[in-house]
Amino acid sequence: EVQKLNQQLEEKNGEIQQMINQPPYEKEREILRLQKTLAEKEKAQATSDVLCRSLTDETHQLQRKLASTAEMCQHLAKCLEEKQRKEKANSDDQIATERSNQVFLQLLYNETSLQALICNLQEENRMLKQKVAHV
Repeated sequence: EVQKLNQQLEEKNGEIQQMINQPPYEKEREILRLQKTLAEKEKAQATSDVLCRSLTDETHQLQRKLASTAEMCQHLAKCLEEKQRKEKANSDDQIATERSNQVFLQLLYNETSLQALICNLQEENRMLKQKVAHV
């Protein structure tokens, strides 16, 4: 690793020496080329910074939307659970009401049957009394 770095250092020193030995117009041309390269890199860095900021903002916005959506889903789940509980309670109430109605109808039927039976017995009793009186 050290040898590799030393070799690179020697190459750079060689490039610097070549620049020193170059005529002034070539030096200026090299300086202009390096300035242009530097300007391009600075522009690329600025663009990269803007894009990173934009992506960071978008990430925060998406995180807020995700949190809001998760909150809404939890709220809807609670509402659904509450609705299901109410429907079950209503269903239980309806079943109890239907059963009480059936009991009431059965009692009413039994009472009607008893009244009909009483009427029949009273009629039979009246008929028997008439027959006894006739005899």
